[in-house]
Amino acid sequence: MTPARWLERARAGSDPHRWVCIVVVLLLAATFARPGIRLDRPRFEHVVVLDVTQSMNVPDEILAGQPATRLAYAKHALHEAIAALPCGSKLGWAIFTEYRSYLLFKPVEVCANRAELRSTLAGIDGRMAWSGNSEVAKGLHSGIVTVKQLAGVPSLVFVSDGHEAPPLDPRHRPPFDDKPGEVQGLIVGVGALTPSPIPKTDPLGRPLGVWAADEVLQSDPRGRGASVGDERMVEEGGAAVPALGATPGSEHLSSLRESYLRLLAAEKGLAFLRLTRPEDLARALQAPALARPVATRVDLRVGLSALALALLLTLWLPRRRAAAARRQPSRVSP
Repeated sequence: MTPARWLERARAGSDPHRWVCIVVVLLLAATFARPGIRLDRPRFEHVVVLDVTQSMNVPDEILAGQPATRLAYAKHALHEAIAALPCGSKLGWAIFTEYRSYLLFKPVEVCANRAELRSTLAGIDGRMAWSGNSEVAKGLHSGIVTVKQLAGVPSLVFVSDGHEAPPLDPRHRPPFDDKPGEVQGLIVGVGALTPSPIPKTDPLGRPLGVWAADEVLQSDPRGRGASVGDERMVEEGGAAVPALGATPGSEHLSSLRESYLRLLAAEKGLAFLRLTRPEDLARALQAPALARPVATRVDLRVGLSALALALLLTLWLPRRRAAAARRQPSRVSP
């Protein structure tokens, strides 16, 4: 019904009905002006670093009732998290292998680029690794350096099983100048706590069995040397040293090194999440500590239309009830 018709009916009706119809017409007419207001809303900006080293190919997770690799499980959780993030939030992908994190692309808005984010996420796999080493502490430091160089300093989300290869001796941990809390974010631990064999693949990702004990380093080669900036190896002397999850003699097997990842998170001022359910990651990515107030335009058209509908119902419902009452047969006393 056109606004002119509404006004014509309003003039013919009773005063309350007339004013209600006039207000409804004005509300509906206002929607054509696309009214809106700007409010500060919590939004999120993350760079997600995915560990693509060989231990992440251990199939000790479950998806849809079937065994899944750690990397596949993490990617599934991220696929679901993309839809859960509010519009205006941003995500970027990076990978970790050897001793560094490599940025694939800077964070982009999730709603406008949802298909692109999911497509590129699906393409991340172990074939992108350029080395068999997995120096987790160095990779985490490299990720921190990467996000610090980006505008606005996004949060860092580092996804890994924490398996250092070669294993680290607690007396020779690489020191870094990262300040706790300098970068916001979290470490996401993936994998089961029970050790499993690590699949071996060729450069094209074709399976070659599993790694044997004599094919991997079972202890820290003391001369591993520098590989990030001016890094040096340090002695921790007689002080108590933290357990780094190393299992000499069983380094060809892999499990989630949760205590080690928690240690790294505490040292860097990051949160820690053990990924046991995919939906947990979506909630962690929207933690209040990671939110940023962003001025967002709120469209008022839906609200105005809903108000117009509510006013129309105040006219229609009483008439509906009255008509129903008239249709009911009156009771005749005997």
